[in-house]
Amino acid sequence: MIDLRMNAVKHKILILSGKGGVGKSSLAATLSMALANMGKKVGLVDLDICGPSVPKLMAVAGKQVINSPYGWTPLKSPHFDVKVMSVGSLLQKTDSAIIWRGPRKTGLIKQFLKDTFWGRLDFLIFDTPPGTSDEHLTVVKALKNVNPNGAILVTTPQDVALATIRKELNFCRKMDVKVLGIVENMSGFVCPYCQECSDLFSSGGADKLANEYGLRFLGKIPLDQNLCVCCEQGSNIFQTYPESPAGKALQSLASKLTEELKQEMTST
Repeated sequence: MIDLRMNAVKHKILILSGKGGVGKSSLAATLSMALANMGKKVGLVDLDICGPSVPKLMAVAGKQVINSPYGWTPLKSPHFDVKVMSVGSLLQKTDSAIIWRGPRKTGLIKQFLKDTFWGRLDFLIFDTPPGTSDEHLTVVKALKNVNPNGAILVTTPQDVALATIRKELNFCRKMDVKVLGIVENMSGFVCPYCQECSDLFSSGGADKLANEYGLRFLGKIPLDQNLCVCCEQGSNIFQTYPESPAGKALQSLASKLTEELKQEMTST
């Protein structure tokens, strides 16, 4: 059943980072919006079972998933109609603690794939939790037969974050997951008054890491107050602040990704 559901999805992409706090969920959410803004049909799966944040980011918090004869019907975000699935939308109370062992988390992730009526999509984005544990192993193994495109690795510029990304790269190699590229998030701070971008941390670390491993560097997403406000409010940066530096960088990321996948399909 997983193969049947997933074969209707053209591109399946994991958002990975071995470290927490680097902005995986915000990147997964805004990338899905950017792709949908280009006219693509997009779905977003929240695999962070214990700390789901996608419902708030996609403005579907408080809404419940409906079980139809065709399976779970994913929630439709007001942000370009992106389809969303998260454990946060299955709970009766959003502040309930999820205290589950590995097998139960594994079972739910498989349900997200086989019991959700995604329909035909151009992209299905998987927002993963930090680390390389149950959730990652489950989704990689479940997608093995349906040709997932690969993973985008997210990091911040600091050496402590880059050191953890190296572990994630090793995970991808061991699990035979193609790395589509690396994104440097929180790369500089955009002044809300003059729009000048200043380095708060270090700079260029992700670019150097991509060169070291022979990977594509997909770009830098600055720490932009407009993006922070949109994430906090669950609003759409591409409609609210279309000219913001972060919005432009995210739309550029979506364009690079679609172009790379197009070239990949042409070459094969």
